[in-house]
Amino acid sequence: MVPADITPRRDDANRSAHVRSRLGVATVVLAAGTLEATFVPELGMVGLSFRHDGDELLALPGGASAYRAGHQAGLPLLAPWANRLGDHVYEAAGVTVDLADLDPGVDDNGLPIHGTMTARTGWEISSLVPGCVRARFDYGARPDLLAAFPFPHELVVEATLDEHALTITTTLRATGSRAVPIAFGWHPYLRLPRSSRRSWRLLHPAWEHLELDDRGLPTGRSTPEEAADQPLGHRTFDDLYALGDDRTLALEDRRRCLNVSFDEGYPYAQVFAPPGSAFVCLEPMTGPTNALGQGTCRLVAPGDDFTARFSIEPGWLG
Repeated sequence: MVPADITPRRDDANRSAHVRSRLGVATVVLAAGTLEATFVPELGMVGLSFRHDGDELLALPGGASAYRAGHQAGLPLLAPWANRLGDHVYEAAGVTVDLADLDPGVDDNGLPIHGTMTARTGWEISSLVPGCVRARFDYGARPDLLAAFPFPHELVVEATLDEHALTITTTLRATGSRAVPIAFGWHPYLRLPRSSRRSWRLLHPAWEHLELDDRGLPTGRSTPEEAADQPLGHRTFDDLYALGDDRTLALEDRRRCLNVSFDEGYPYAQVFAPPGSAFVCLEPMTGPTNALGQGTCRLVAPGDDFTARFSIEPGWLG
């Protein structure tokens, strides 16, 4: 929801924020220097565009209509859990939840995936200033959503754009009498325009590769891997990693780089690059896959909050 009293604004640092109509709903466009980002609060607070010097850096597989229909695209929030659960029944913070009759989104193996917030309406803009939009969603006021995740909370997403990077800050506030498990993440579909995937390189720090079974669930085994800078080429990924002190991943071609910094609150990353795709997803995650199902999530006590932050910084090489 975009309040009527929010008007376009620009400041002296060459940052701006204004509202446009797209897909039949209001969209927020942030601009700073050579960067421009577009978010749709009325459609899950999804990021539908991120441009650098006029070139689009986000992929929209299937287009915006596919996201509206429940598929991931662009820069979507995955909440209350990212990735997949191991079953339709899970127990967290002493509460047992059965998703069997709730029709959650599922993966190819029928496992619940990516939570309940995809394309969700009900977000309200609380602030719009040059280079920054903040939106709020009261999950605790939605009985339909509490059926799948019975932990009242509020989500606040702040997208900030300066001349260097787009920064996404997500805060969860526990608003009920129960502690709230933390398992959300984001799923940026990144692309390097004006070049083919064959020329892309994936750069990553030293990390722990967490083994997944054939359903994409952690087995409990892991392998340490050194930092690397390697061609992406025809390699495919749907892999989970535990990050160390260095939490910056990157995509590069001959001309451009895209640095993704997993800052506060994101110790895990999922890398997703399916066969034949013209994108790579470098996904910030607050917990490993199926942490909610395993009951190993961090908990936020009633009245407290948790904040996680990541940024995407494009630049030219040479």
